[in-house]
Amino acid sequence: MIDVTRERRLLETFAALADTLVDDYDVVDLLQMLVDTCAELLDTTAAAILLADQFGDLDVVASTSEASRLVEVIQLGVEEGPCIESFRTGRVVEVPDIAASTEGWVRFKESALEQGFGAIFAVPLRLRETTIGTLNLLRDAPGELEEEDLIAAQAFADVATIGILHERALRETAVLAEQLQGALNSRIVIEQAKGVVAHTNGVPIDEAFVLIRSYARSHQIGISEVAARIVNRSLQIER
Repeated sequence: MIDVTRERRLLETFAALADTLVDDYDVVDLLQMLVDTCAELLDTTAAAILLADQFGDLDVVASTSEASRLVEVIQLGVEEGPCIESFRTGRVVEVPDIAASTEGWVRFKESALEQGFGAIFAVPLRLRETTIGTLNLLRDAPGELEEEDLIAAQAFADVATIGILHERALRETAVLAEQLQGALNSRIVIEQAKGVVAHTNGVPIDEAFVLIRSYARSHQIGISEVAARIVNRSLQIER
């Protein structure tokens, strides 16, 4: 059972994580905080988080020790083990006794036992039907992980998922905002160029834009680039 002190520590950790998500944050720092908290407050020896890249390949992004990292890397190298299984199925995979496991993960078992681990529990980082990685808890002795710890681990995995997706959304929003601002800036330059062409050729604004667009198309240059050259006087367009 989770005692009162540990339960309070868990609540304080979730509160701290919530504050982190509200403010500007580094997603790697967030994930490292999560694995450190798992190792400290849950009945585990080490913890690690694996994330899938754009091609669906998993890699370690946060780990509490070199030993746990080595086990994770071995899993990835041979594409076997509970972490891979959890990622593929989107389900919690529990191996309370690695030595007695009959799953056939031979090389994983050898590596984990060699590093001194007796049990492992893989929890998916999942949003609806999409799994983006796994939170992996390792123990130095065989044994079941108590239900309270599994619930807390899933909550941590959910926080990690929210943090990662939120960071991605912010990054994508920033890129979109930059693209929109770039488009707005380009439009300002185009309006300035239209004024220059209209003045130098004595034509209406609409016809000036036609001249700019025609020049851009015939020379296979972007309109924004043509406009910029007109404004800085390195290009002059005549009827």
